[in-house]
Amino acid sequence: MAFIAYFLARADVLVYFSIFIALFIYWINGIRKSTAKMPPGPMPLPVIGNLNLLDLEKPHESLMQLSEKYGEIFTLHFGPKKMVILAGYKIIKEALVTRADDFGERAIAPIFEMASKGHGIIFSNGETWKSMRRFSLSTLRDFGMGKKSVEARIQDELMPLIESFRSHNGKPFNTHMLINSAVSNVICSIIFGRRFEYDDPTFEKLIKILDENAKLAGTPKVLVH
Repeated sequence: MAFIAYFLARADVLVYFSIFIALFIYWINGIRKSTAKMPPGPMPLPVIGNLNLLDLEKPHESLMQLSEKYGEIFTLHFGPKKMVILAGYKIIKEALVTRADDFGERAIAPIFEMASKGHGIIFSNGETWKSMRRFSLSTLRDFGMGKKSVEARIQDELMPLIESFRSHNGKPFNTHMLINSAVSNVICSIIFGRRFEYDDPTFEKLIKILDENAKLAGTPKVLVH
């Protein structure tokens, strides 16, 4: 009886091991087929892809290190999502300027897709995005984009910005929030006809929320689904 129980136990192990090997071979073949026409890149792991190779706090540094090994164009898996990474000024300029129409689509992040339903200027794609872009450019030109009136608004905002710089009396400080506030004030002056003081608590809170959203949108975590 003990021998039979031992054999059955071993049989279970062999069955599980055989299933694991079969699934592993199936996964390897699937990866090879799906990446056959893709640029080179590191072999992804199940579920997590290549996230093990990335520093999620500083993904840009990890991507630059990978580009040294795989070249300016390489494939990376953010979880189950495949992405082609462009690294280097020349190749990015070719994609965004020379071949702008081919690279005009936006990446679809699940969290933003749920929130926007594919609408709006930032997260829409295809014909919807082209229509919104035409409408936005036309509207912004009506507000003075590309005209002398916008130049005057930018120059008006320079004085408060310079005064804020001077208030630090030559000591080092982080210019990030001040520059964001100045740019936002130019937009506010065009759209609302008024600017806000840099220490306005409501204005400051909104700038910080926008800043945090921009940082979140650029993290690999948002792309994983």
